[in-house]
Formats: sequence, structure tokens, C-alpha cells
Amino acid sequence: MQKLNLSQTLSQKLSPQQIQFIKLLQVPTAELDARIEEELEINPALEEGREEKEESSQEDTFEDNYEEDVPMEDRDINLDDYLDEEYSGYKMQGDGNYNPDEEDREIPISSQASLHEQLIQQLNFLKLDDRQKLIGQQLIGSIENDGYIRRDLEAIINDLAFSQNIETDIDELEEILVKIQNFDPAGIAARNLQECLLIQLERKEHPDDPDVQNALRIVHDCFDEFTKKHYSKIQRKCDLTEEETKEAVNLITRLNPKPGGTSDGLVRTQYIIPDFILTNNSGKLEVSLNSKNAPELRISRSYAEMFDAYDKSDKKDKKLKETVTFVKQKLDAAKWFIDAIKQRQNTLLKTMEAIVQYQREFFLDGDETNLRPMILKDIAEKIDMDISTVSRVANSKAVQTEFGVYPLKYFFSEGISTDSGEDVSNREVKSVLQSMVDQEDKKRPLSDDKLVKLLNQKGYNIARRTVAKYREQLQIPVARLRKEL
Repeated sequence: MQKLNLSQTLSQKLSPQQIQFIKLLQVPTAELDARIEEELEINPALEEGREEKEESSQEDTFEDNYEEDVPMEDRDINLDDYLDEEYSGYKMQGDGNYNPDEEDREIPISSQASLHEQLIQQLNFLKLDDRQKLIGQQLIGSIENDGYIRRDLEAIINDLAFSQNIETDIDELEEILVKIQNFDPAGIAARNLQECLLIQLERKEHPDDPDVQNALRIVHDCFDEFTKKHYSKIQRKCDLTEEETKEAVNLITRLNPKPGGTSDGLVRTQYIIPDFILTNNSGKLEVSLNSKNAPELRISRSYAEMFDAYDKSDKKDKKLKETVTFVKQKLDAAKWFIDAIKQRQNTLLKTMEAIVQYQREFFLDGDETNLRPMILKDIAEKIDMDISTVSRVANSKAVQTEFGVYPLKYFFSEGISTDSGEDVSNREVKSVLQSMVDQEDKKRPLSDDKLVKLLNQKGYNIARRTVAKYREQLQIPVARLRKEL
């Protein structure tokens, strides 16, 4: 038997305009242009460029005052909202963030032949028959981005049988593999790091040099001890002096452990486009938005003229009214988009100005030790916004300073208490930790326990597990692996 229940719930929903603003807020400058181009394609009421005539003053905020329950065709359309009001570009020329003399420059992309193409070219220089070439191509296709073949040779034999209908064996496969391992770059097509290093040493210009011979013996016979830096064991096992071991180890460490690099095709240079530009004018820090790649946006005049034609025509024409309703929807969307862009810029500037004010000492001289502990909540309270809004601004955004380009996340850090009772940024502690490791005796590197004692002596109250965590974040190996001869 069915029952009817009455329940009361309280929920919060975001309007379409708010959702659009949130999505635009988290888009970095590098992707904003593509987002605007997408909007221009789907909304014909939105145009790119400035108005030719002088634009009248207007409200920056577009109020949503539509009746949700009234059908679109029954609503009264106020033509004055569209005929008399013009939306100019969102760069806000009056705030000093846009320079009309700025030129749009295309960022060059460097390119070269891929590793696979280079190896195929070298394969064609070998005197191989068609069958052997197909086997060579299968081996080259099995090479990963860093230059290694990690796929089992038995599996490659099966691939050749099923895909190329070629029957082969391990001996023939290894014979062709050795030929490929003689290609450039040296060490390519190795099956593990040990084999990669051996190939590079064997291809040295002077293979009979004592240092090269010692390096070959170390990699071949003492590879496990070498990876663990047990140099005393290497000396005893290979009957080498400390100086001979040092020269051989230095030679090995200069080899390339990743001969293939990490590229799998077109080599692209990644450019960081800062969202903010910070300038220091005689101690006065000024923040501006980098809006070079953001075009001017405006409401289409031709769509506004449609309303003018509607105003002079027979308003009882149903088809014409449906057309005007469609146009109105597009104009609404265009207004909302321009307003969201303006709101995005205001929020970005407001947040960045608060960060600069909070970290003023750092931005004046660029000294990392002057960074103050700062979390998202500190900035959110300062600008009277939600933490999630600050998080979206800080995510994937960067600022250009006199000391380099920094991601905004760089300035957010937790605090570490000192003996004096003050809180300092954990970045300051990391900087001191890095300095200690750089200045340590590499023959007797500092353990985590010793690093903790030294930091405590400097007044930083920090635990050993925290030191280990910071060391890993700084990509500093453990003491045993930092040891040198």
C-alpha cells in the first residue's frame, strides 16, 4: 500500500551564472583564450573587438531578474535593455591592466625527429633483408620513451608470429638487438640499467684506458655494490685503490641512465604564462593582470538591431516572437559570460593583492627565509571570500616577479614553531635543510638524526619524521646514497 509523506529539506544550489564564474576562475591564462574562442563559436551574440563609437557608461553587473516560472514566450521583453546598453571589452582599460600597444606574438614550438624515426633511419642503413628489417622494426617499436626494452624477448617473438607471421628464435632476435644497441644515442635498446651502462662504456673513444676498464669491471662484477655505494666492498672485490675507484665511479656517474630521454614524438617546449605581473616601484609593489591573450568582447549590434525591427513590427507574429526569444537567450548568455570574465579579473586581482600584502617582505628581496606561514584561510579572511574561491585562484596560476616566475601555491605553507615562540614558514626550514646538505662532508654525510640536532640548535623545533618528509620533498637522498669518495 502506497503512502504519502511530507518532508522538508534545506538545500543550496548554484545558479548557472555562478557555475560559469567558478569554471572561469580556475582556468589559467594559458587556457583562457581557448575558452573564449569556444564561447565565441557557440554564441553568435558574442563578438570580439571594440565598439567603433564612443561607449556610454554602464553598470558592470548584470542582474538576473527573470521570472523562472513564466514561459519564455509569455515574458515581456524589454528592448531597452539591449538597444541602449552596450558591453565593451572586459579588459577594463581604466584599471591599468591593459596596454593597447601590446602585440600578440606566437610562441614558437621546437620540433625534431622522434626517437623512433631516428632509429628507423639508422636501421635502413644496415644491410638487412626484408625479414630482418621487420624484426628490427618490431624491436624498435618495443623501445620505451626512456630508451629501454623492458618487454620480454619471448613476448616479442610471439608478437612477430601473430602480427607479422614471422617465425624466429631468441638467438636471431638477440643478434639483431645487438645491432640496434650500436645505434645512437649510446645505450639505446638496453634491457636494464646495467646493460645500458656497459654499452656506453664499451663505446668509449678509448676503451683500453685503465679508468674505462675499471669502470667496466665495477658495472659488470659489482653493480649491486655500486648502486648501494659500498665503495669499500668494490675496492676489495676488484682490487682497486681508493683513487682508482674514485676515477672509475666518476666516469660511471657521467653516463646517461636514460638514453632515450622522455620524448615520444614531437619535442615541445613548455612555456609558463604568468597570470600576474608584479613590479616594484621604489618599494611600492604593484600587481597587474597579464591579459595579453584575452580579446575584447562585446554584444553583437546586429542582434540588438533585431530587437529594433521587432519593436517596429507586428508583435503578434508568433514566428517572429520565437525568433526574438532565441535572440534574447543568446544575448543573456553573452552578458553573463562578459560579466563572469570581469568578475574573474576582479577576484584574481583582489586575491593576488592580498597575497602580496601578506608576503611583502619576500616580494621586496626574494629571500625565501622571509616567507611567512600562510594558508588559504588567511587570504580568504583577508578578502572576505570563501576558502574554495582562494583555492581556485591559487590552483595552476603563476606570478612574474623580479626574481622569477612562481606558482601561487609556492607562497602557501604551514608554520614551524621556534624557541622564541614565533612561527616560521616550513619553506624557511627547507631552505636551511638544503643548505646543510649542500655544505656537508660528502665522505660522511649527515644522517636525519644529525640534521634534526643541527636544526634544533638553530631554534627550529622539528621532529625526525618531519625532517625525513622535507628531505624527500626536496628530492635529497638518504645519507648512504649521498656518500662520495
